[in-house]
Amino acid sequence: MTKKELVEVLREHMKQEGIDIFVVTCGDFHGSEYYSAYFNTLTFLTGFTGESSVAAVTADKAGLWTDGRYHLQAERELKGSGIDLYKVGLPGVKSLQDFLKEEMPEGGTLGFDGRIVPLGQAQAWEKALEAKQVKVKADRDLVGELWEDRPAQEFHEAFLLPEEITGESAASKIARVRDEMKKQGATMHLITGLSDIGWLLNVRGADVPRNPVVFSFVLMTEENVTWYVTKEALPENVRAAVAAAGVTLRPYEAVWEDIRHIPAGTKLLVDGMGVCSYVKSAVKEGVELITAPNPTTLMKCVKNETEQKALRISHHKDGLAMVNFLYWLAHHPDIESLSEIDASDYLENCRREQGAFDLSFDTIAAMGPNAAMAHYAATPEKFDMLKKKGLFLVDSGGQYLEGTTDITRTMAMGPLSEAERHHYTAVLRSHIRLATVIFPEGICGCHLDVLARQPMWDEHIDYRHGTGHGVGFCLNVHEGPNAFRISIPDNKALRPAFVPGMVTTDEPGIYIDNEYGIRIENELLCVADGESEYGKYLKFESLTLCPYDLTPVNKDEMTRPEIEAVNAYHEHVYQALKDDLKSEVAAWLYEVTRPL
Repeated sequence: MTKKELVEVLREHMKQEGIDIFVVTCGDFHGSEYYSAYFNTLTFLTGFTGESSVAAVTADKAGLWTDGRYHLQAERELKGSGIDLYKVGLPGVKSLQDFLKEEMPEGGTLGFDGRIVPLGQAQAWEKALEAKQVKVKADRDLVGELWEDRPAQEFHEAFLLPEEITGESAASKIARVRDEMKKQGATMHLITGLSDIGWLLNVRGADVPRNPVVFSFVLMTEENVTWYVTKEALPENVRAAVAAAGVTLRPYEAVWEDIRHIPAGTKLLVDGMGVCSYVKSAVKEGVELITAPNPTTLMKCVKNETEQKALRISHHKDGLAMVNFLYWLAHHPDIESLSEIDASDYLENCRREQGAFDLSFDTIAAMGPNAAMAHYAATPEKFDMLKKKGLFLVDSGGQYLEGTTDITRTMAMGPLSEAERHHYTAVLRSHIRLATVIFPEGICGCHLDVLARQPMWDEHIDYRHGTGHGVGFCLNVHEGPNAFRISIPDNKALRPAFVPGMVTTDEPGIYIDNEYGIRIENELLCVADGESEYGKYLKFESLTLCPYDLTPVNKDEMTRPEIEAVNAYHEHVYQALKDDLKSEVAAWLYEVTRPL
């Protein structure tokens, strides 16, 4: 069945259910950014394989909304589906909410799977349609019901992250969360976010691709903690550890029934942006929902001293892996015999040799024009060979017990145009400007983002993604709320001030459609930088240890402080890694970290 035919079948089911518009989103029961194959209903319906997107189907229209990272990819993947592409972020492009308001008839019905759609998102749709007095039908997964060979939701074995690495026991974390519950006036707290649960219980798993988390829910009161999880996936040492922290086990699927039996009078704390909208419709009348960020969210984004030490170990290992990969790439006798997939596979092997138990996301290895798609993915069916010219972008990361890494390097593979050299230099300047800033306490990412974009704005160009995101500790590679972004979220909780211990990526880029893409990325650890009569000051420590390619750099376009910053970083990289590399690799690293 073609995607066009599938949309028509969905319309028939919508008609039978009395649904005028059905919305399909990315995600799972836990509000995860990445999710297992079982939840790929949007891809099944549309053919689009990107992230953070949404589709809507009416009786005669169908559309998909996605941001600038995926505009080119979506154009290719939606071709022939009959689904219109709405390029979020471009002037004049109709938003999903405007589409809903225009297409929904008076008194019509909006349908979606309430277990997938976050509460905050569902409320925004309902508010947009308030004037039309719509009904909401959020208890059916209509697309999933059409998916005959749908993969099963898989549950893999969990494992403990020892306190010698986490720096804090689960019991201590639970006590801290309970203190925050009291401040919020809550008597019960439902946690659905998988990384929040993993952090809270010091447990990791493999239930979501590339994210070491366990499918589960947590329901906390002032006296009890119930962990809804597949018991068969828990080894005895995990069961014993959580029991010692006062945690009781219940079957994973039992959470839906238990939510319906929460007693009236309960003040239930939920994360309005993460908890699914089903919860609101399922709880009894008289249960008060307190919507606020999970206390765990801000706690886990501030890494303690033990975690910071571990992070430096993970980045040392990752730096060795990256340098070994770059050496191999620079010395391969027949570079044009290699595909993008060959390169990413070799890099994965380098990481696993250094102790990585997984990647932190699927590697983006993009040659030439492919890198113009910020989140390009080579597949066995569609990939390019490497070339002895142009630029090769590799965005990758690893999962280590000591932390999660995320790094991007763009390499010159041979002759470059002046435009490529100029743009590469601009990206490096942008990256360095942000990495070396010193700033006062109280500053957040939306204040600092301009530092990275200024060299691009000077050229009247920009990039359509955030400059950086938070990174979890042996958890999700994308972790909020800390970030570098140009937009200022209305929700204050989504724009916290930087404090020592936060880890955020620094990854500006330039993307020229159908020609090339350039991105350079390090992870930055926020650290203290002293105090003056004007207050406390902060700066960033670059955790990532890997040389920049200096071949494309136009030195004359850089300022003296920028040049000195690159030289200082390269000296640091060389000194940190040289003793753990083979002699020939160390000699190569010495050459490529030469002062500009």
